[in-house]
Amino acid sequence: MNLFIARLQEINIEEKIKNAPDQGYEIGVFIGSMIPFVVLVALAYLMFRYNKKRNQ
Repeated sequence: MNLFIARLQEINIEEKIKNAPDQGYEIGVFIGSMIPFVVLVALAYLMFRYNKKRNQ
């Protein structure tokens, strides 16, 4: 099921950049593609900090 959803959400970034109206759109696509990674890293750090404080 997850693979099916991933296929539906697959985005062709190169095509979006090629059809972009201006340079600002390319920056927005880049930032939008980095947001999920940043959120996951922040969540992992918060979990690490919470568990570290709990063990002390």
